[in-house]
Amino acid sequence: MTADHHPIEVVEIPPAPATRQLHWADEQDTQRFVTQLAVQPALAHAFITLHGDLGAGKTTLVRHLLRALGVSGRIKSPTYTVVEPHQTPQGLPIWHFDFYRFDDPREWEDAGLRDIFASPGLKLAEWPEKTAGALPLADLAIKLLAQDDASRQVLLQAHTALGRLLLSSLSPLPDPQP
Repeated sequence: MTADHHPIEVVEIPPAPATRQLHWADEQDTQRFVTQLAVQPALAHAFITLHGDLGAGKTTLVRHLLRALGVSGRIKSPTYTVVEPHQTPQGLPIWHFDFYRFDDPREWEDAGLRDIFASPGLKLAEWPEKTAGALPLADLAIKLLAQDDASRQVLLQAHTALGRLLLSSLSPLPDPQP
């Protein structure tokens, strides 16, 4: 190789996120969705971000998911505490984050959250954009857009192989029974 010849560096470009769009007519559709998600073994290792305006249904979705996973007791929003820990009856640790009140990305480091993200368990994060890129890549991003008081447009984006596995395991929601 000559001095002016440089080897070509191969850079792997990650695949575009796999996506799926859903329409939830009401809260029962949210429950049906999380019931499907809760039975997936891969969920135990997932990081899921929740996006949407205030009142879009992020915390409601988390509450339904925790109930579907068997979490009992009071499930409160971590809006003021930043994180609420939970555990399933089988011992799966679950961390529910709400970064709405973050004003400075350094709060991520100051709060010691890196250790939680390095530990096993399911992580669910509302308002991840407030951490200004400090979070790891989400396996699955759930974007909720309120259509009215009850219905939601939902965009699911899988960013990792684990996220694509979760996304592919979801079947279309059945029509509600009359």
